[in-house]
Amino acid sequence: ENHLGKKIKSLRAKHGLSQEDLARKADIAYTTLIKIESGATKDPSISRIGKIAKALNVSLDTLIQ
Repeated sequence: ENHLGKKIKSLRAKHGLSQEDLARKADIAYTTLIKIESGATKDPSISRIGKIAKALNVSLDTLIQ
C-alpha cells in the first residue's frame, strides 16, 4: 500500500497545491513527485521526502508514519 503517496497527496490538496506547484516548492522533479505519489517509486530518498515535508510545512515524521 502506498501510504506515503496518499499522505503527500492529501496534504498537497489541503494546501491547494497542484503536483507541479509542490514539485517546484520542494525543488524536486515533477516526474519524481508523480512517481512518489503514485507509489511507482518504492523507496524515495529521505532527502526528497524531507524537501516535500518542508514544502508542505510538516515534519518528516508526519509524512513517514
